[in-house]
Amino acid sequence: MTSVDLNADLGESYGRYTLPGEAELLSLITSANVACGFHASDPLVMQRTVSAAAGRGVTIGAHPSYPDRVGFGRRELAATPAEIAADVTYQVGALEAFCRVAGTQVRYVKLHGALYHRAARDRDVAKAVTFALRQLDSDLVILGPEGSALLLAAAETGLDVAREAFVDRAYQPDGHLVPRGTPGAVLDDATMIAERALRMVQDKNVVAIDGTRCMVRADSLCVHGDGAKAVEIVRAVRQRFEAEGISLAPFVK
Repeated sequence: MTSVDLNADLGESYGRYTLPGEAELLSLITSANVACGFHASDPLVMQRTVSAAAGRGVTIGAHPSYPDRVGFGRRELAATPAEIAADVTYQVGALEAFCRVAGTQVRYVKLHGALYHRAARDRDVAKAVTFALRQLDSDLVILGPEGSALLLAAAETGLDVAREAFVDRAYQPDGHLVPRGTPGAVLDDATMIAERALRMVQDKNVVAIDGTRCMVRADSLCVHGDGAKAVEIVRAVRQRFEAEGISLAPFVK
């Protein structure tokens, strides 16, 4: 592989709370997962983020979640598949409105936090979400973990899919992420992460938390934008890739 996409979660400020480093991240990534107001963001933040991303030529994706600002969308909620599908439609539609105003469009959808993980394993939720997104815009690409219920449902629905891996999260031997809250689940050593990202691209594997290796095939690599060292990590990954002749390019053409 001579190129790979690098994405980050952006637009996660809210009201008077400002998440630092987002402008710098936009200068380094190729795709932006823009929060849609349910776990973070607000209309003004969405507007500013979309405008800034469009101005830099960064591909825009919607980053919908459970309605859970207090838990930053990382808590499981007892929502039905129908409720989730409606919530996702609502959020993607709102972001699409801001994109139209900015002269761009939502190209893909990446679910956030607990909803991302639920849709990856819950086939009923995956089917409901992908059917709703197909009705909204049949050109949307669904970004998620390889082999997940979400990507399988999306493909069955007729949507294009892309596989994602996380450079700043630890993996279990079975290829799933180590749950947040577990020691070592979130990584912040930029040099180590850059080498890890390189191995994901060149060798298509990652060292799991127990020292074994598991396969990782990814069209896009993610760095969490809310991490304290997000900018440092993305910059280190870019520099490592450039040194190896790997270019960055959006996964949505």
